Amino acid sequence: MESVQVIKQRFGIIGNDPQLNRSIEKATRVAPTDISVLVIGESGVGKESIPKIIHSLSHRKHNNYIAVNCGAIPEGTIDSELFGHEKGAFTGATNARKGYFEVADGGTIFLDEVGELPLTTQVRLLRVLENGEFIKVGSSEVQKTNVRIVAATNVKMIEAIKKGTFREDLYYRLSTIEIELPPLRNRNEDIHLLFRKFASDFAQKYKMPTVRLNDEAINLLSRYHFPGNIRQLRNIAEQVSIIEESRNINAETLKHYLPDLSKSSLPMILEEQKSFSGEEKSSLLKMIYELRSELNELKQVTLNIMHNGKEKEAFIENSLPKALAAPIAKNPSLLAYQKEEEETLEENDEEYPYIETIEEDENLSLQDKEIEMIKKSLERNSNKRKLAAKELGISERTLYRKIKQYDL
Repeated sequence: MESVQVIKQRFGIIGNDPQLNRSIEKATRVAPTDISVLVIGESGVGKESIPKIIHSLSHRKHNNYIAVNCGAIPEGTIDSELFGHEKGAFTGATNARKGYFEVADGGTIFLDEVGELPLTTQVRLLRVLENGEFIKVGSSEVQKTNVRIVAATNVKMIEAIKKGTFREDLYYRLSTIEIELPPLRNRNEDIHLLFRKFASDFAQKYKMPTVRLNDEAINLLSRYHFPGNIRQLRNIAEQVSIIEESRNINAETLKHYLPDLSKSSLPMILEEQKSFSGEEKSSLLKMIYELRSELNELKQVTLNIMHNGKEKEAFIENSLPKALAAPIAKNPSLLAYQKEEEETLEENDEEYPYIETIEEDENLSLQDKEIEMIKKSLERNSNKRKLAAKELGISERTLYRKIKQYDL
């Protein structure tokens, strides 16, 4: 078995962090088997290196290795991509097509961002893991495949299972062996080593002298949080290499390339809390999105109640959340007040013309804020959509949809 140091040199992995070394050692040990492996870690930590190590050290190394980004494939086509389709299976299917599981027969498939798979696709994947069988889209014929599956995710799978977005049985089949890669902020000693490697690579690429950091700049870099992990560090090294004329970089210069994590497009309460981590901000942003959606829904229900001529008690119970419906439906004074409001509206339908206008204005304001948040996040992350989606606390597929929706 090759040593960890030899493996790191072979695959260009930089660093001596104990947890990193342990993860590589686990990968080399499971490689000769056909056990399914789940690689976990934050976005940008280099999870794609582990399946390459596993494949190259396995008996499948002379067969196909296919990497699939599950989060970047639209939900409507992902089954076709993975399992193939027959001619005429759907609009646009002018020819039969082999899927990745058929093409990779005898080899290895790396399913990146497996946590983004739709539930229907998860059922199909579970069948492949259990007995090596799959069915093409539009076919009834069962086909066999012999593939090794290595998956990766930055999603907290236990939470996803509780929310019902990921199947528990699939999780346990995928995670026979779990390999966790540490975030860059936990690898302080490796940060400068990685920067030097990236700076050297970009110097060769752009045919210019290599940039170097002084002691203060090294200290500043090593203390930075790096929400985007290694991918963010690489982008910083590239920007500094291209933009700065001086090849000797001090802390003051480097500071311009390190986004201020205390400032964000989140509400003021987040800006004032300097101790929030990137992950906590993402969670709070998710809550803001959800609350906004619920608020709009509640406002619409309220408008319907005011303008709808149906029996209101039944309407309330069917339309509002139970916690709100019960007090209104069972309280005679509230129902009487509501009836009085309806009679007033019937007498003079122009009395409250501002209601819909306010709703439109508020929706417009919320939409403008959402567009602004997405734009700023894309700018901060050099238009790297995956990083922006991570910062905003939404899936990459959702971000693609928003970019298309708002024509950004």
